[in-house]
Amino acid sequence: MNYLSTRGHPDRKRFCEILLEGLAPDGGLYLPERYPQVDRATLAKWRELPYAELAFEILSLYIDDIPPADLKALCAKTYTAEVFGSDEIVPLRELEDGVYLEALSNGPTLAFKDMAMQLLGNLFEYELARRGAELNILGATSGDTGSAAEYAMRGKKGVRVFMTSPDGRMSPFQQAQMFSLQDENIHNIAITGVFDDCQDIVKAVSNDLAFKRKYRIGTVNSINWARLLAQVVYYFAGYFQATAGNDKPVSFAVPSGNFGNVCAGHVARMMGLPIHTLVVATNENDVLDEFFRTGVYRVRGAADTHETSSPSMDISKASNFERFVFDLVGRDPARLRALFVDQLGREGRFDLGAETFFAEAAQRFGFRSGRSTHADRLATIRDTDKRFATLIDPHTADGLKAAREHLAPGVPMVVLETALPIKFAATLVEALGHEPARPERFEGIESQPKRVVKLPADAEAVKAYIAQNCD
Repeated sequence: MNYLSTRGHPDRKRFCEILLEGLAPDGGLYLPERYPQVDRATLAKWRELPYAELAFEILSLYIDDIPPADLKALCAKTYTAEVFGSDEIVPLRELEDGVYLEALSNGPTLAFKDMAMQLLGNLFEYELARRGAELNILGATSGDTGSAAEYAMRGKKGVRVFMTSPDGRMSPFQQAQMFSLQDENIHNIAITGVFDDCQDIVKAVSNDLAFKRKYRIGTVNSINWARLLAQVVYYFAGYFQATAGNDKPVSFAVPSGNFGNVCAGHVARMMGLPIHTLVVATNENDVLDEFFRTGVYRVRGAADTHETSSPSMDISKASNFERFVFDLVGRDPARLRALFVDQLGREGRFDLGAETFFAEAAQRFGFRSGRSTHADRLATIRDTDKRFATLIDPHTADGLKAAREHLAPGVPMVVLETALPIKFAATLVEALGHEPARPERFEGIESQPKRVVKLPADAEAVKAYIAQNCD
């Protein structure tokens, strides 16, 4: 399997090359040259597989430069009941008639990011050992990516992590999960700004090819194809749990900020998984909802990026969105560059509303969208607790609210849970009057010593910090 850049760079690369690289040399994102197709007979074979074996089967379609026995061992090492709390790994429960919650947050950091990051840590360690090399991971987080990456990479041989986050914009629990880690290979950088500033810094450093090569910079954000690929697996697992056979479609509702989680659903659908609808759920930072309603993709600056009670979605530049638009425009890299480099760079927006292919997008690709507010989140959290004795976090509440707006008769709707409620305790207290339970291992985490530096929203300052800690 070869991989190409969305922006047309002529090189074609293998999986392990892009695993360690992140962005393509032209600033584009990597995608496979084609999506492998999965037929009903294959779905039938996969239906009864344990999660680790299902992951191996799906990853094998995209990874042909790791020996199968090694890849199978990596999947088996990653997806265990000891790490994820159950043999199902991503257990599904019916919340109400036809509406399900898929539990993705039982990993080490209590967020869905663990599903991919645990595998990524093992893949990095494996490939770096094969090469006798080191990697400096530069990441940006609005909350859960950072802790998931750091817990997956702590103590890994040949790996350092430099994780940027918007200063003061995460929940106290999220901050404590990251900043309390004392491992020497983990570096937390609080940026004076919003998440989009952090993301811009990661892209700017990745686009400085000389610096990137000298300091062996890699990424763990969902711009890394390996992470997105790992997320494809739980769409198949959710589908199998929600259906008795392979002739029934299923819809998924996905809380969305950076478009990585729902982009994995897009890949699963392109492979042939019978997905009826992919509901993109946003909060007040509704850039994606605006696009799917109108065709206008309009990024906002820091001043117009709202600080909300679902902070991991406080994003106005969805870095994975380029992957979907590449497919939407017929995989035409010139058209893609005109949109993302020229129009977006010059005007901060582009408009596909009048294009025939946009009018067909919902039918061809299954996307719908919805938006919720703080009041909606509180109401959904209260209702879910009262009627179903189930606590959900604010992001999952965004997903559930949007899911109910797009139900179709006879089609199960699976809402992807994003985090355990304790990570956003203040909002749960506001909604219900009490804190949710927390796992014993996280008792008192907010009061532990913190290891973090503060830097301005400036790529040069971050590069200097990386150089200082690598030279």
